[in-house]
Amino acid sequence: MKFKNPLLAVTDMEKSVAFYKEVLGLRKIMDFGANVTLTGGVCLQTCETWAEFIGISPDALGWYGKTGELYFEEDDFDAFAEKLKGLNIHYVHLVKEHQWASGMMPKQVMERMGVPMKFVKGCMQ
Repeated sequence: MKFKNPLLAVTDMEKSVAFYKEVLGLRKIMDFGANVTLTGGVCLQTCETWAEFIGISPDALGWYGKTGELYFEEDDFDAFAEKLKGLNIHYVHLVKEHQWASGMMPKQVMERMGVPMKFVKGCMQ
């Protein structure tokens, strides 16, 4: 078996596609109306059709889950964070810096983050 795509149920497809385009720079690569695939493999599905697919009422979906994430990286994070200030976004939390590796030697970073040394060295380049 091979993992293909994450899928997010959305209440407003047009607004959601605009968000991923304007904020994260993703674009549509497939559009089936109730289901849209964006670059990077992110799939959006209308909440009504998703609820129908899994056999529940749209009201039973629940929103603002805080148990997962879509992970993106940005070379100029400060500029990206500044761009976000002008947008009407519902935040899980504001931008915060985690001090996972500040002032640490590569071996310490590897141990603290639980990642291979090859990964740490790649991040340093």
